[in-house]
Amino acid sequence: MLKEEKKVEYLELIYDLIFVYIIGRNNSLLHHIEGGFIEGTTFLAYVLCTLAIIQIWNFSTYYINMHGRNSLREHVALFLNMYLLYYIGEGTRLHWESFQNQYHIAWALILLNLAVQYTIELRNHKGDPVAGRSIKRMMFVLYGEAALVLLCVPIYNKTGAALAAIPILFGMVMTRILSDESKAELVDFTHLSERAMLYVVFTFGEMTIAIASYFDGDFSWNSVYFSAMCFLIVVGLFLCYEVLYDHIIDREMCTTGINYMIIHVFLIFGMNNITNSLEFMRNEEVALWPKTLFLLGAFLLYFICLFTLQRFAKPELKLCRRFLTPVAVTTVIFVILMILFRENMRLNIFLSAVYAFTMFFEIWRFSKQNERCPNCDA
Repeated sequence: MLKEEKKVEYLELIYDLIFVYIIGRNNSLLHHIEGGFIEGTTFLAYVLCTLAIIQIWNFSTYYINMHGRNSLREHVALFLNMYLLYYIGEGTRLHWESFQNQYHIAWALILLNLAVQYTIELRNHKGDPVAGRSIKRMMFVLYGEAALVLLCVPIYNKTGAALAAIPILFGMVMTRILSDESKAELVDFTHLSERAMLYVVFTFGEMTIAIASYFDGDFSWNSVYFSAMCFLIVVGLFLCYEVLYDHIIDREMCTTGINYMIIHVFLIFGMNNITNSLEFMRNEEVALWPKTLFLLGAFLLYFICLFTLQRFAKPELKLCRRFLTPVAVTTVIFVILMILFRENMRLNIFLSAVYAFTMFFEIWRFSKQNERCPNCDA
């Protein structure tokens, strides 16, 4: 029998709103420039905070995808996590040391809340060994990561060692290791891919808010030029993902979706970096080399993740040499030109816009082919 398609509930959309706020808080960490760029400890805090938040969203999404019934219990659990996320958001600051306890306790309580939901759900699947095994594995991951997060508090208070990376890596690695293909029958990939798309959309939303600084009220040629180029970059990047999601991804695929979501973790991280790099382009306090390399790294991470998602493409639209060759050549040319003309911001932002739309054109052209080219390697 065909499994009934799971719809995205209003509860999930409301829950996502808090993550829009958190994205802004995470990005604010990079607004403090020292010596021409971001301090290493601040950038590390930004990376860890971003990954921790995306991971929380992933855990919540998987629970709703496999076991969500839009029940009163789910509403209470998710609203409680929304409340706790405010403490995480407020603890995301430049001087994060003073907010370690608040941040980690709220983080651990969110994980424990999700673990309890799985524990309760286990009773509903006593006669289903596949679901039972999957639930027990997620309980192990969530309770284990929560314990590690709580352990970070006394260790930091006594030694000053910040160990937040350990629970994040534990959650990512153990989720991947403990996943198996039997879990695929529990996952609604259509719903899962739609939820990932919505996270990408509100990350683009944060990007559109961030570029508002380009519309500074000075209605001069210079202001119009830079604001138009910046807006085109965002539009080009969005169109790339839109075509991939609408025309290339096989959303009816039978898969656990674990790799799909892990790729989205780094895709969204790359998008956050693009948001910050666009703000850096106008900031004269940021040195040219760090500014240029950060922008290039963010673009490359975004497109590498985008093309890696084509592992989940329809059979006739798998990656092939005819697509990858022009993409690779275009990327190499873009990187070389950006480095050569790093001192010319007018040309720099123009090249970025052209690159974004060139990649969109290549993805769109590839999506229109009806059958796989016979002489290509996947």
